[in-house]
Amino acid sequence: MTSMAEILKKDDFRRVELLNLITKNGGMKNLSLDQLVLLDELLKKKDYGNEKKAEKSKQKLLKQINIEIYKRNDTAIWKI
Repeated sequence: MTSMAEILKKDDFRRVELLNLITKNGGMKNLSLDQLVLLDELLKKKDYGNEKKAEKSKQKLLKQINIEIYKRNDTAIWKI
């Protein structure tokens, strides 16, 4: 049986892995829609507690992820 600590380690590892893909490969465009949705979920789970700067960065990144997900789900509105 998988313990809660093991699940958290997997989640943390996956979150960091996806964040590294964004920073190393020039943005969210290189992530698939599934990866963006997963990253959104993993970031929402992550509690930064009293780290105000980290929490602010998290909220900013969540907004950017949601915009990218929206763009990909409804491409018709972005075509001008």
